[in-house]
Amino acid sequence: MRIPPRIARIGALGALATSLLIGGPAAAATATPLTPHAPLAPLSVSQAAPSVSQVAAVGDICYSDLPSQAHDTLDLIEAGGPFPYPQDGTVFQNREGVLPTQTSGYYHEYTVVTPGSDDRGARRIVTGKKTDEDYYTADHYASFDLVDHGC
Repeated sequence: MRIPPRIARIGALGALATSLLIGGPAAAATATPLTPHAPLAPLSVSQAAPSVSQVAAVGDICYSDLPSQAHDTLDLIEAGGPFPYPQDGTVFQNREGVLPTQTSGYYHEYTVVTPGSDDRGARRIVTGKKTDEDYYTADHYASFDLVDHGC
């Protein structure tokens, strides 16, 4: 099985692209500053806060807080396999729309072994093409946490 490469962020260009795609700090930095006499203008769609479902669906989790089996899966991904299930490394379609929208083939999924389960269980790691863009789900794609590899 061919494992998709992970690409590193591309500095300022990557930050600009990310902010344009998901609405980050760059969008706020381009707002027109208010003067004391200027009336407040309504927010445009690009400046509006993200929906509650987006905020609640993707959180953060420290690498150290992941179950040991997730560490094993991340190690296998880094090594390029071998993986315990034939579905590991396949394209994740993001049909639920919980993760940020990307082109087809951007995300790939991997099983996190669940002790005592007769099947693959509900736990997965979904990777994006960016370096260290790993999402953990313990509830079969209902919610995701972005893995923070720095803690």
